[in-house]
Amino acid sequence: MGKDKVKKSKKHVGLSDGSLEKSTITLNLGPTHPATHGVFQNILEIDGEIIKSAVPTVGYIHRAFEKIAERRPLYQITPLTDRLNYVSAPLNNLGWHMTVEKFLGLEIPKRVSYLRIIIMELSRIADHIVCNSIMGVDTGAFTGFLYVMQYRELIYEIFEEICGSRLTTNIGRIGGFERDFSDVAWNKIYQFLKEFPGVLTEFENLFLRNRIFMDRTQGVGGISAERALNYGFTGPNLRAAGVDYDIRVAKPYCRYDEFEFDIPVGTTGDCYDRFLVRGQEMWQSMRIINQAIDKINVLEGEEAKLYHADAPDFYLPKKADVYTKMEALIYHFKIIMGEIEIPKGEIYNCIEAANGELGFYFISDGGRSPYRLHFRRPCFIYYQAFPEIINGLMISDAIVTMSSLNLIAGELDA
Repeated sequence: MGKDKVKKSKKHVGLSDGSLEKSTITLNLGPTHPATHGVFQNILEIDGEIIKSAVPTVGYIHRAFEKIAERRPLYQITPLTDRLNYVSAPLNNLGWHMTVEKFLGLEIPKRVSYLRIIIMELSRIADHIVCNSIMGVDTGAFTGFLYVMQYRELIYEIFEEICGSRLTTNIGRIGGFERDFSDVAWNKIYQFLKEFPGVLTEFENLFLRNRIFMDRTQGVGGISAERALNYGFTGPNLRAAGVDYDIRVAKPYCRYDEFEFDIPVGTTGDCYDRFLVRGQEMWQSMRIINQAIDKINVLEGEEAKLYHADAPDFYLPKKADVYTKMEALIYHFKIIMGEIEIPKGEIYNCIEAANGELGFYFISDGGRSPYRLHFRRPCFIYYQAFPEIINGLMISDAIVTMSSLNLIAGELDA
């Protein structure tokens, strides 16, 4: 009889009111836990350490960017884009400017395109430095993070020299740049290209064949190419699953079709492959930057001096002229305050941002502001797949998986 009672107690965990106690625990992962690297909440049902289900919550830092954009002229939208993926803000800024230029039909000088490519690829490297080094931290390796972050700081110094800001950059203008790159900026770019390859090699040597890192990332958080495509994955997370889709090649913009570079592709779509793809993309970005510098150096005459297009209705006049000339002051006011009406129409334009396809769906009814502006944010798509990817994993694996997807809260909650 005693044995029967023991068996019964194993089958039925009874409460005083006669109901049955559930065998799983509800755990809030976030929204303020440091391991989530942002304001994310995931309501997990766990059996011991194993995740049985997850419900993600979005919207904790929703700032209504799209609604705000409907009340802002074109230039006042640029600071909104800073706050999407703030780890690589120049990509957002320049993506928006290129969308406006495409809509207006502006012709951009070669040199402007090459300068933009340098900035965009430096931004991509900065983003991947953060993603891969944080993956190291989440698996217990802190040294690599400290080592490579010095060079993210150097990239931010380059941005600061070009536009005066580091993180939320507001870099560039519709039609080009506010000013040409200074000698200090060029020297810092050359310094980065000279020193970073050795640092990246050493960083990879710390991780690529590290048994602990491999055990923590291989076979963890994987997704098939078919599932990734069904969700709408793009960028490194799609390429890690084996799909060689890169907008710079598939739909070239900003003269990327003039450059030679490879598209790193993985096979398993797991955390380790995402790490590898981003690592290889950093090498390809340096290769692109070197080509851009070579192309700038062979330009001659007036073409070698241009840093903006001829677009007086949308490109801001020089600050010195604004302070001394009435016409420049008037145009500065009209452009900033949106007194110059934009044509009617609609357009979708996208770039290969650090996390994938960053798109802008822009509709104009001919007024001073967009009738509608939708930001296509890659992180918003990845987060939908997160519950499926981590199902059956341990809590520690969910943290590494989140890092490998490079989920950025600002990009998720526009």
